[in-house]
Amino acid sequence: MSIADKQQQVLDELDLFQDWQERYEYVIGLGKQLPPMSEDLHTSDRLIKGCQSQVWLDASSSDGKVHFIADSDSVITKGMIALFVRVLDGEAIDDVLTADLSFIDKTGLKEHLAPTRANALNLMATQMKQRALEFTKT
Repeated sequence: MSIADKQQQVLDELDLFQDWQERYEYVIGLGKQLPPMSEDLHTSDRLIKGCQSQVWLDASSSDGKVHFIADSDSVITKGMIALFVRVLDGEAIDDVLTADLSFIDKTGLKEHLAPTRANALNLMATQMKQRALEFTKT
C-alpha cells in the first residue's frame, strides 16, 4: 500500500464518524495502538521541539526503509503522531522524503485544535522527514 493509499484510508476512516468527539476518540485510540516506546528512548535528542506536549520520535532504517516509533505524554498528541507513524512507517526513505503530508489538512483536525496543537502537526511531519533524511547521509 502506498503512502497516498494509507493517507486515503485514514481519511476514509475519519469520515465514518459523525462528530468531532468521535473523531478525537478515534485518533486517541490510534495513539493507544502505538507499540510501546522504551523509557530509555525518552531523551532530549528524540524530543520534537516546539510541541506543547512532549513528543518523542525515534527512527531506524533497514533495507532502505524507515521505521518510526513515537510516544507522547498527551493522549491526543500521541494519537496525532500515530497518524504519521501509520502512514510513513516501513516506507522507503525517498518516499518519506517526498511524501505530500497535506492529507493532515484534509482530516479537519487543525480546525478543531488549539493553535499550538495544530502547529505540532507540522512539526511532527517535518521532524519525521528530517529523521529520514539522516539515513541518506550514511
